[in-house]
Amino acid sequence: MRFSAATTAERLLPERLAERARPLLGQIDAALFTADERGEAGRMSLIAFSIRIVSAAIAFISQVLLARWMGSFEYGIFVLVWVTMVIAGNISCFGFHTSIIRFIPEYRERGMTAELRGVLLTSRLFVLLASTAIAMLGGLSVWYFSGAIESYYVVPFILGLICLPMIALSDVVQGISRAHSWAVSALSPTYLIRPVLILAFMAGALLVGYEPCAETALIAAILATYATTIIQLVSVTARVDRRLPHGPREIRFRMWFAISLPIFLVESFFFLLTNADVLMVGFYMQPDDVAVYFATVKTLALVHFVYFAVKAGVAQRYAAIAHGEPDKLASFARETVAWTFWPSLVMALAVLALGKPMLMLFGPGFDAGYPLLFLLVFGVVARAAVGPCESLLTMSGYQNVCALVYATTLAFNIGLSVLLIPSLGLWGAAIATSLAMIFEAGALSFTVWRKLGIAMAIFMPAAAGPEAR
Repeated sequence: MRFSAATTAERLLPERLAERARPLLGQIDAALFTADERGEAGRMSLIAFSIRIVSAAIAFISQVLLARWMGSFEYGIFVLVWVTMVIAGNISCFGFHTSIIRFIPEYRERGMTAELRGVLLTSRLFVLLASTAIAMLGGLSVWYFSGAIESYYVVPFILGLICLPMIALSDVVQGISRAHSWAVSALSPTYLIRPVLILAFMAGALLVGYEPCAETALIAAILATYATTIIQLVSVTARVDRRLPHGPREIRFRMWFAISLPIFLVESFFFLLTNADVLMVGFYMQPDDVAVYFATVKTLALVHFVYFAVKAGVAQRYAAIAHGEPDKLASFARETVAWTFWPSLVMALAVLALGKPMLMLFGPGFDAGYPLLFLLVFGVVARAAVGPCESLLTMSGYQNVCALVYATTLAFNIGLSVLLIPSLGLWGAAIATSLAMIFEAGALSFTVWRKLGIAMAIFMPAAAGPEAR
């Protein structure tokens, strides 16, 4: 027996109201409970959406508490270091955390179990070694150039680099879980367990008398990151082993790396683009300003999570139907745009209505970021209006052109930031970020239309693109 939205409405609502709601609720039931790609993607997106709702609440509460415990200066240092480590960890995967989502369904569908065993082992081992090497190189660089870095950043950055290998390994294990449509094991360690543990370790440190500073917070982050990643690795590996019988492995590293490298560029540019504003504010302004800007962006993340939830649910479905079924892919891709846009629009309006009191929770002075929300929200809604275009391009074999779009957008964003932040401060960062997101959305939507003939825009009628015809 399973839950049915249509049946529940018939039992709880008046007959006439239930009759009117039945067609829509029937579509929801079909999307979530059918056994095809649409149903599986819908279920994973719903689970991902639910996790991201809880995650957004946890992240918001934890950031409020950390800001209040540390004060804006120390909180700003922690924010800049942690954001940098998350970006570096993602880049250290060299695209394997996303390409694995493409390889696993393909090898499983074609019965290529030796290659499947090989890519599962190689992806984890390579990412761990590569990220460790990058962390060591980063630590040496911070030590060597310490005279050119503000003194209050040196120790926090060295501590942050200790987290980097586990952040990268967690990303690739998350990719393996997403490839199997295991939404809970993919998302809950990073978005639920890790932030709770960081908060718990930080609270414990303060209770026993440690100073409420960025270094203490980063030590808490180290402990939380290692604990969650190791548990996630063990549990996902055991689950994969139960599904995949033991046997020989075939290693095709050169081919896997060649496919992953353009994806690495896409993901790197995307992550840098998503966080470039925080990094640029950190470069030009003081930690207090970083704290205010990050709190504003974190409040806006309540809108972002819709986009990321849908992206997490549909990437492996795009990969499964990308080749040989153009009509099916076009229909499904257009549907995911609606999944992304309408919930994002509702969340955007809610954040604008409640943004000021939410920012005031962070402490005195943080509500200065509230006017920035009205500017930044345009970019977020623009991105939602075209759905997960980059996932569609990447899973369809157009990762190179997708990387070019992100590189251009990143250059556009950084160029505007360099021009505007020194004179306009946080307003300059917000203007640069919003315009860059609008440019990104338009460029990606146009690229999908040109390459795949799919109109990925919420108000654009479905039409064949030049190459699809």
